[in-house]
Amino acid sequence: MEGGRNESGEPAPGFPRTPSAARTMKAAVPFIVYFDGASRGNPGPSAWGVFAPAGRSRNKAIGRATNNEAEWQGFLAALDVAAAAGATDVEVRADSELVLRQFLGTYRVKAAHLAPYLAAAREKARRFKRLSVVHVPRGENREADALANAALDEAVPGRR
Repeated sequence: MEGGRNESGEPAPGFPRTPSAARTMKAAVPFIVYFDGASRGNPGPSAWGVFAPAGRSRNKAIGRATNNEAEWQGFLAALDVAAAAGATDVEVRADSELVLRQFLGTYRVKAAHLAPYLAAAREKARRFKRLSVVHVPRGENREADALANAALDEAVPGRR
C-alpha cells in the first residue's frame, strides 16, 4: 500500500478520497515527541532524554533523583521541545505508563514531591491547541531511552 492506496488504486481505509481532503489531513499531522527517564539506583544518578524530529532531540543528566522524577522531568522537557518548535498539535509518546496516567488523571499522584511536576505539566500543556499522550511499548521508545542513558554515561563515567 503506497501513497494511501491499495493494490487496485482505491484509497485505503482511513485515507482521504479527494485531493483537498489529503491537504487537510496533512495539515492535521501532530508534532510527535518521545521522552524517557533513567535512574541508576532509585534514587540514584538520573537523566532524561527527548527524541524529536528535525534535530530537536535533547538529553540531560539531572543528578540524584528517583526514576519517577526523571520520567516527569523528561515529560516536561518534551513539552518544552514541542513548544520551542512552534507546535500547536502535539502527541507525546512514552513507555512511562505511570506518568502518562497521572497526567491524564487516571492515576492519582500520591507522592507529594511529584505534585509540582504534574502542576507544571498541566500549565505547559495550555500552550498547545491539542495535546495527546500515548503509551508505547518500551521497544518503540528506544531513541529517547538511548538519549537518557547517554546523558547518564557522560555524567557517571564507567557506570553502565
